[in-house]
Amino acid sequence: MCKKVFFSLIFVVGFWISAEAQQECSLGIGATESDTIIQIFQLKEAQITNLEEFKAALEIETRLLDEERKNLFENHPQSTPEDLAALGGKYKVLEERMKQVFKKYDLKLLALFNEKQYQRYVTLCQEVERRPLVVVPE
Repeated sequence: MCKKVFFSLIFVVGFWISAEAQQECSLGIGATESDTIIQIFQLKEAQITNLEEFKAALEIETRLLDEERKNLFENHPQSTPEDLAALGGKYKVLEERMKQVFKKYDLKLLALFNEKQYQRYVTLCQEVERRPLVVVPE
């Protein structure tokens, strides 16, 4: 019985997270091949260098969060519905942190885009009915 509740909880949390993530338009740094991003936005050499640095930093941050996720599932009590609800809440927090890490690096790369590159990004986002991220100048 607890396993059914657990899997239902994970499914609901995962569905909610994916529905929320679909609203914003992501570049997919770390998930998309760098060559694809480079070609689509016609990145300059300096931008390519930054993209690779962002990708490496993203990998480190997501690896740490993935380790936290594994520890959570391995060590958190899961014998009662209350345990599973607490596990779901903690998992939700980790997922939100993961989304924020990806968004942070998307924003860093978008900040390096020139006007034409950014307009291409906005156009592509509109085509797939996603909300483009807005870069706020520092």
